[in-house]
Amino acid sequence: MHMRHLNEQLVRVLKTIGYDVGFQKGQGQYLYDRQGARYLDLLSGFGVFAIGRNHPALREALKSVLDADLPNLVQLDVSTLAGVLAERLLEHVPYLDKVFFANSGAETVEAAIKFARAATGRPGIVYCTHSFHGLSYGALSLTDDTNFRSGFEPLLPGCTPVPFNDLEALEKALSSRQVGAFIVEPIQGKGVNLPTDEFLPGALALCRKYGTLFIADEIQTGIGRTGKFLAVEHWGIEPDMVLLAKALSGGHVPIGALLTRKHIFDKIFNQMDRAVVHGSTFGKNDLAMAAGIATLDVIKHEKLVEQAAKRGAELRLALTRMVPGYELMKEVRGKGLMIGVEFGPPKSLRLKASWNLLETANKGLFCQLITVPLFKDHKILTQVAGHGLHTIKLLPPLTITEDDCAWIEKAFDEVIAGSHKVPGAIWSLGKTLVDNAVRKSA
Repeated sequence: MHMRHLNEQLVRVLKTIGYDVGFQKGQGQYLYDRQGARYLDLLSGFGVFAIGRNHPALREALKSVLDADLPNLVQLDVSTLAGVLAERLLEHVPYLDKVFFANSGAETVEAAIKFARAATGRPGIVYCTHSFHGLSYGALSLTDDTNFRSGFEPLLPGCTPVPFNDLEALEKALSSRQVGAFIVEPIQGKGVNLPTDEFLPGALALCRKYGTLFIADEIQTGIGRTGKFLAVEHWGIEPDMVLLAKALSGGHVPIGALLTRKHIFDKIFNQMDRAVVHGSTFGKNDLAMAAGIATLDVIKHEKLVEQAAKRGAELRLALTRMVPGYELMKEVRGKGLMIGVEFGPPKSLRLKASWNLLETANKGLFCQLITVPLFKDHKILTQVAGHGLHTIKLLPPLTITEDDCAWIEKAFDEVIAGSHKVPGAIWSLGKTLVDNAVRKSA
């Protein structure tokens, strides 16, 4: 049915790399295929399943909403559940005052663009190189990836990139005083790139200097992912807008939330005839609101923010200890349970020839020599951190255990060791991937 009616190319990709195992069940941090084999999920739906799959508290919350016969989406009314969720979110971000609910991360970014332009009267939006903010037109205009942008240009005018971690370039862009907002991921999802300790505080100071709004895109980093409720807390800054989505859904009902200051919100909804000047039909639906409330409750009661900090530190340390022993390993970085394992060109002639063959066929192909055996031989699902990159991203549910971390460590050690054996099984896989890449380009 997918081949006939949906994305045929995705099906081909899954078959090519051996991921067509037919997952039948998800429970916590584990997936089960059609044969009943258990997998450890380090992808978590691109960060959606922070509390794990099918959490019983979330399921009960959603059932209770369905059983209550609530007057959902009346539109000419206000939602109690939306009010409760907004209040709960703002308790975590007390310097902000107002919440706008949408249906996804990308839709939340679109709202932020509109709010910034309306509140400041300025058309410009500045974003960072290597950023990812979504794939709808406005969000794509702030996403620095030619693979995603190609074929869809021209995009939204007035959007300007500056290098990540470059305060001088940012000041040059803001000094025109035509920039309504600077939007940034506190830790970039594409590559798991961390800011310097000076960058985010310095960027906020520049935004204040030039009257530009500071937007923190916490769609992937927020809700405890990095060992703090928000990633910006690591650098002690208070943005003008915070964007949330992904994990807030609990994995069942899509939701996005834009948190902002009252004076910004009041510039958009400034009089009664503009009460609905921006909105989203399903944005405050009862199931999404209940999912958000239940997710925050689970994170609090199970101390998952603290768990992310503890398990993340242990896992980064274990993986970092491998770096000196493997010339293909370059660096392990991240915060909490958002971790990047970066590989790089080897020095030995024996490995260099094989590495160059892969890179010539398709930049970044080496990481598939790690992710595919992790999946097939060790039942670990993970991903490359972006198109053409040499970094594997670990984004597990925040519920992973000490035993899960040992599973990860052992699997990575064995697979990376195998990647240093030429010839060997992993490089035979590499030849297959190169042949596929060559056929694709022919």
